[in-house]
This record gives sequence, C-alpha cells and structure tokens, in this order.
Amino acid sequence: MMKIIRAILLTGLITVIVISGYNLLKIYNTYKAEGKMHNEVKQYKPGAPEDIHTDNTGSEEQETLLNQSILDLQEKYKDAVGWITIPGTGIDYPFVQSADNSFYLRKDINGKYATAGTVFMDFRNNKDFTDFNTILYGHHMKNGTMFASLKQFNNKTFLDANKNGTVFLADKTYSIEFFAYMIVRTDDEVVYGIPADNGEKLHYIDHIKETAVHFRDIGITPADRIITLSTCSYEFKDARMVLIGRVDAVY
Repeated sequence: MMKIIRAILLTGLITVIVISGYNLLKIYNTYKAEGKMHNEVKQYKPGAPEDIHTDNTGSEEQETLLNQSILDLQEKYKDAVGWITIPGTGIDYPFVQSADNSFYLRKDINGKYATAGTVFMDFRNNKDFTDFNTILYGHHMKNGTMFASLKQFNNKTFLDANKNGTVFLADKTYSIEFFAYMIVRTDDEVVYGIPADNGEKLHYIDHIKETAVHFRDIGITPADRIITLSTCSYEFKDARMVLIGRVDAVY
C-alpha cells in the first residue's frame, strides 16, 4: 500500500515539475520573442540630428522637418504611426493604429501573434495628435516591458523626477510633460473620451484634478493637447493605470 502511495506522490510531483517547466518555457519564449521584435524595430528609433531633414517641395512657409526614421518605419510597417520614448522608464517603442482597439492587443508590429502585442493608438484618434486627448495603450508585462513601468509613477517623487517624454511623428516632434497619474475603470468615459468642445474639455480637466492619485498643476486649458498612456492594473477588477501629459510641438 505504501509503495502505491509513494508511486502516486512521485507521479504527482513529476506532473507538477513538467507543467511548471512547460509554463516557464512559455514565459521564456514570450519574452524572447518580444525582445527579438524590439531589437528589430530599434533601428527605426529617431533622435539623431542627421535623421531630420527638410522637405523643400513647397514654399519657405511650407517647409517641413521630417523624421526619416519614422518615414522608414511607416514604409516597413503599414500601420506604424510614430515612436514614444520616456527616459528613465524603459518605454521606448513605436506605436501603431488599426481600425479597432483589439487587433494589436496580441499581435506584433508585423501583424503576427504575440503575447506582448504592440503599443497602439486609439482608433478614434487622428494620427497627427490634433485631438484634445490622444490615447496610447500597451500591455503590463511581468518582466517590466511595454507599459509596465507606468506603475512607477504611482510614486509622486518618481513622477516629479520623470515628468518628460517625446513623441516622434514623420513630420512633427512633440515634447510631453506628465502631470497626472490615475487608477481608473475601463469604462471611465471621461478619461477614455475624446472631448470635442470646450465644455467637455473643462469637464475632463476637472475630472482629472478631482480623481487623480497624483496631480501636478501645470495650467492645463481646453487649448492644450493631452496624451493618455493606459495599461492594466490590479487594484480591482478591470482596473487600469493611466499616465497623462500635455504635448507641445517641438517642431
């Protein structure tokens, strides 16, 4: 009888080890694939002075400074819009836009299945950041990649020390000044809304001030443009953490 019990226990232990090993292998392969894809797109990261050139096809008043890396990125990947980078966080990724907010949840920038997905812009937004509120989504990966580091902004000291970022488009570069960190529900229609008139914009600003975990008063007005970064959080069911900043054109 004891031999049977020991055999059952041994079989159970082996099963647990095999399942654990399989799960660890899946996790390893997920992060390996994500790292490989990130290395593939890093060549398109803009920023070097020689990367920027002038489009002289029009009059002097119509001259446009172009980010060649973003042009190359868009030529390579059909849904690519631009690149976002936030020093001190590891957030340094291209972002895309599709016809809905689900396609890139589990697809890489090539459109192939990937657990980490791709950072993507809300399908309702204009690609040129002319909306009052432009929303970017990214996964909260356990290894700290994608938008996982947004959780660091839950610390007010960290927010104050890391309040700047940059968005690169093909024909524009925007600076970001972050001013609010929030924990919200997925159905928060204000945070995930795109206000059109001044009344809606003022309501948005008041809502952020009243409900943010951390808020820096930088004088936001309806004339400003906002960027919202969103990822999963785990304080309650369907919780999301969002980091909100003001975007200003550098050129």
